[in-house]
Amino acid sequence: MRAVRLGRRENGTQTPEQRAAVGERLSGFIYGTIVVLSVIVGGARSSPDDPGFIAKLVAVTTVVFWLAHVYAHALGDTVAHEERLSRHRLWTIARREASIVEAAVPPVAALLLGTFGIVAGRTALWLAFVLGLVVLAAQGVVYARVERLAALGTLCVVAANIALGLLLVALKLFLSH
Repeated sequence: MRAVRLGRRENGTQTPEQRAAVGERLSGFIYGTIVVLSVIVGGARSSPDDPGFIAKLVAVTTVVFWLAHVYAHALGDTVAHEERLSRHRLWTIARREASIVEAAVPPVAALLLGTFGIVAGRTALWLAFVLGLVVLAAQGVVYARVERLAALGTLCVVAANIALGLLLVALKLFLSH
């Protein structure tokens, strides 16, 4: 029997359950951030001077996508495990997928700064984009650490995440002008 300390193995690696949990949160944050950036692109196109509207749009959209993920995974789970869905299992799935909504918090906070006049509306939009890119970069670092990538591998993953975010920023610029 392997000795496990504080949820980690003796050699410091994560247990399969921990890796799965980190992977699920990671995917939710990346997916949620991409959804958020995409919604900001669309919102900036239709309402560039109304960060409050865009914040509402981002919040509602991420909650809708979260609910869709919870529903789809709950149904898939019942089929995969050949058992009825319990409240406990539904709650577990909802918590696991919550990172989709959590990814919206930094950009929405930036948009709210514009809503309340703390920063200009367009500044709030750009700040929301930058925070989205920061979240993508941070998730690239998380992935690299879990996978124990060397510096070059870490740089490549972070660059790929940021490139995806910058592609959305380029799309925003293209659509806005």
